[in-house]
Amino acid sequence: MPEPAAAPRMPTAPQPSPTLAADERIRRRIGGGAPVLHLAFGEAGLPVLPSVRDVLARAATDNAYGPITGSAAAREAAAGYFERRGVGTNADQIVFGPGSKSLLFALLSVLPGDVLLPRPSWVSYAAQAALAGKRVWHVPIADAAGGVPDPDALEAVLTTALGSAGRPGVLVMTLPDNPTGTVAPTATVRRLAEIAAAHGLHIVSDEIYRDLAHDPDSVTSPAEFLPEQTYVTSGLSKNMALGGWRIGFARLADGPAGRDRGRALSGIGSAVWTSLAAPMQQVAAHVLREPPDVRDYIASACRLHRLTTAAVHRVLVAAGVVCRAPAAAFYLYPDFEPLRAQLTTLGVQTGDELAELLLERFDIAVLSGSAFGDEPSALRVRMATSLLYGSTEEQRWQALQSGDPASLPWIHSALDRVGGALAAISAAPRAAGLFPAAPL
Repeated sequence: MPEPAAAPRMPTAPQPSPTLAADERIRRRIGGGAPVLHLAFGEAGLPVLPSVRDVLARAATDNAYGPITGSAAAREAAAGYFERRGVGTNADQIVFGPGSKSLLFALLSVLPGDVLLPRPSWVSYAAQAALAGKRVWHVPIADAAGGVPDPDALEAVLTTALGSAGRPGVLVMTLPDNPTGTVAPTATVRRLAEIAAAHGLHIVSDEIYRDLAHDPDSVTSPAEFLPEQTYVTSGLSKNMALGGWRIGFARLADGPAGRDRGRALSGIGSAVWTSLAAPMQQVAAHVLREPPDVRDYIASACRLHRLTTAAVHRVLVAAGVVCRAPAAAFYLYPDFEPLRAQLTTLGVQTGDELAELLLERFDIAVLSGSAFGDEPSALRVRMATSLLYGSTEEQRWQALQSGDPASLPWIHSALDRVGGALAAISAAPRAAGLFPAAPL
């Protein structure tokens, strides 16, 4: 008599994104009157460009379903966008979706093999890999920059994975990086592409921050070295501050493999999201053609992010905190290890406890490095500076147009608060009684 079939295992329910959960928690506190300095969420924090708002208004009557991969106009505009960045692209290599996050998940679902992630890396990669039933192999980043694995460490992890019945198949890069706010050097990207080629790895290159590199020429896509194995994702959430509009797009790899994965991606899109909202496709077509006011807006945003992160970086370094110099977007990834003795006096020994201390004692919200896969014992957090630009539309426009945003009263006061908190932590061993340890 045959044995009964085993009951199917239910997948583990995914947990809420740490960034989204933190944002909701902080906004509740702010709504309740707490004067929280919100450095925990990677929203671009800028107003909508008027011409883009007008495109959306004119497109509001476009209420028909569109092609799964996006309209011809949007795909042609996206292909031109990549062409201007040194990656030859045809319109039929472009797929649009409701935010780059959906496209990243679809790619991780259709590309074969285990997933290799830099550590630390953006919070959603590991969660998406788990949802796709993929095993994750974490690889440390190098000292120079985050977003990509250290090449030597990647070689070692590949050896371990292959010796442990692993099936490494997908290497994820973030260029530029969230959470560290850095850009991997061209030589590193080239070497990683060579490793990927040697091991038959597909590369998923998340380039949503590309236009916010402080030096536009510093970003090199692996698609320049390995176009037949590289898939690039991007969107308008960061460069155009359109996070809530959910406009994402992906460039498929060259050749037959890319076409095959494109069909699989379209299959997922047809089953899950149908197509990017038609009005948003019109916005994408307009923005990705990069008219002069769009280019000027992004240049101003990049300058604001660069000047503000540099100002916060100076405050951190002056207090003895170790932190890579910011090179892109609006992120910093400080390491408080030099202040461990003082923090121990305050009852802090992990990144989670450090984030809780900053919030509960100083009303400064950051996100623990553990959310990004970092070691829990590491005293590292991510700071996002983009919500410092103002609480009103008028303040945000003023920040966007300022040549010295750190001198604006609301940004200057935020810098003072961060400096004051760091000074208090540094003084803890000499005034421990002022900071009695409390459960965190």
